[in-house]
Amino acid sequence: METLNVLRPIPSPIAHLSFMASQIWLRIIAAATSLVAAVLLFDSRQSKVFYGISLDARYSYSPAFKFYGIVNIVVCVFSVLSLLPAFTFGRNFSSSINYFFLFLHDLLLTLLMAGGCGAATTFAQVGKYGNSHTNWMPICDKFGKFCNKVEASLILGYICVFCYALLTVISANKARQVAD
Repeated sequence: METLNVLRPIPSPIAHLSFMASQIWLRIIAAATSLVAAVLLFDSRQSKVFYGISLDARYSYSPAFKFYGIVNIVVCVFSVLSLLPAFTFGRNFSSSINYFFLFLHDLLLTLLMAGGCGAATTFAQVGKYGNSHTNWMPICDKFGKFCNKVEASLILGYICVFCYALLTVISANKARQVAD
């Protein structure tokens, strides 16, 4: 019985160029959105005086917001650091193990950022709508500036999650293609 000798298709330069462009731009967008989200969150504070009592709303009063802020910084740093391998892979066709490690990196950052966004969204939901079962009152009607900054930060955080979800799919597909 004769075995067929199947030739591997040579990757198209245009396909490789579009892969590299998407890697670089999505990483830049992810780094920028996570950085701006962190800055907005860390700058979100507001003070009001009610009946002679000064009340503050700050991100640091919530462990969920602190976690979210730290996650944004970590994701920003690793996004910038991941640009180096992305540029390196662009110069030559690397092995599948390199693309696999890039896939793992993207997957971990996706999960980390999604966890941070989920935690902060939960706390923001309580701040905006309260919780009638526990008698927690909404605060966004009184601390609008604070809530608007947190909301903008969360929107940017979810854009970052979307970018990394796309990067994860692209990296997994590339690792699979190179391995075949």
